Amino acid sequence: MPAGVRGIAGHDATASQFAIPAQLRGQWREQVARAVRAGRRHGERLAALSWRLEQDPDPSAVVFASRRAGEPYICFEQPDRDRAVLAGLGSVVALEDRGAGRFGRTAERWRRLAAEACCEPAGGPPGAGLIAAGGFAFADDGGGTPHWSAFAPASLVVPEVCFARKGAEVWCTVAALANRESEEDEILATIDRRLASLRAQALPLLDPHPTERHRVGGGLAPEHYEAAVARAVELIDSGRLEKIVLAREVEVHAPRAHDVGAVFDVLRGAFGGCFVFAVGRAQASFIGASPELLIRRDGLRASTLALAGSTGRSADPAVDDHLGERMLRSPKDRSEHAIVAREIEQRLRPQSVWVAMPDEPSVVRIANIQHLATPIRAQLTAPVDAIELAGLLHPTPAVGAAPAQAVALIPALEGIDRGWYAGAVGWTDANADGEFCVALRSALVDGRVARCFAGVGVVADSDPAAELAETEVKLEALLPVLS
Repeated sequence: MPAGVRGIAGHDATASQFAIPAQLRGQWREQVARAVRAGRRHGERLAALSWRLEQDPDPSAVVFASRRAGEPYICFEQPDRDRAVLAGLGSVVALEDRGAGRFGRTAERWRRLAAEACCEPAGGPPGAGLIAAGGFAFADDGGGTPHWSAFAPASLVVPEVCFARKGAEVWCTVAALANRESEEDEILATIDRRLASLRAQALPLLDPHPTERHRVGGGLAPEHYEAAVARAVELIDSGRLEKIVLAREVEVHAPRAHDVGAVFDVLRGAFGGCFVFAVGRAQASFIGASPELLIRRDGLRASTLALAGSTGRSADPAVDDHLGERMLRSPKDRSEHAIVAREIEQRLRPQSVWVAMPDEPSVVRIANIQHLATPIRAQLTAPVDAIELAGLLHPTPAVGAAPAQAVALIPALEGIDRGWYAGAVGWTDANADGEFCVALRSALVDGRVARCFAGVGVVADSDPAAELAETEVKLEALLPVLS
């Protein structure tokens, strides 16, 4: 039955797809009642309920179709990893922070909320159950320009409704916050209304107007970027640093508001091996397709990816292989990559029984670019929250600098406000497991303006013109879609 068509007994067919199953309503009422009693005594308590949906909706499409104006949301997918999706809508709790220690403080508050929550452990795929999702800016104090004002330096929310999918298995979780003024029946009715408002509609198609034109520009001139790279090479030659990552910002001004849902659908179709994400705050959305895993924690197992060194792709398989092999043998690319892999390994080792990684990097290929990659795995000596592990690794030399203190040089050299670009986007669950990607190949979209970001690693033998050309390749992930 099509979305929105009413069936017998007057029930909306789409709404009934997401209703709490009858056999779980008693359990849900009891969990809410417990949360209300505890909230009246202690100030706030979360309640949550999870169940498997009988159908296989598109979670991200549901979120985009059902979002209320200005409401927080997140869509976080890796399509080639068995259709993995986490998609959340609304916010019952916002965990926001800034300054040094923001990762640790956010992790501590989430631990308390999760430990005291009135819910049962959920089965299902990763991300099913009570979660907090969102992201962290690149810098401790976040973006300073007005267009980043809605994106706090640390910003995770507990969604009111969240979906997790793996393969054809989709789970739905609802969450509510009880405080001293909460009433049980009001919470139950609010969640029922929210579930009834959900719509399982396909994401819109990207449909450029045949005559309207986009304007690409803004930011700093390409010559400024080349000069910044040249200055960075001078600093490296003087011994002040070993490597530094410099980014560019390019603005796309459209004649009408960008359709973030349509852009997201194109990205997940083109970059199935990447983490494709969209995070909304107020009227703006931060969207991207990143190839780089920052951290994934599953109990005492942690995994990450050193990704540095890049080259283009070719439609000719022989040429494509040649480009990858040349990168694999390039002293410049190998040096840049080794700095990143070594630093990640050194940061994980104090927390781990062992850290393992291959002796040689491999070549990974995505739609328009190839990278050198080294997967890194660790067995933790004791549980360390996914959020804290993300803070331990961020920023890696893949987006920052080596030595780490040289990160302070980045703003003056770049001349842009990174905001959440090169930060961390992802989620964590009630067990402190979860995953965060490095927010690369990304854009901040607000109405008719999209700000696209891409950067490269600068080492001793970097050539300014070549590094500028590499940013152009990386910008091709989003610029053609947005312009």
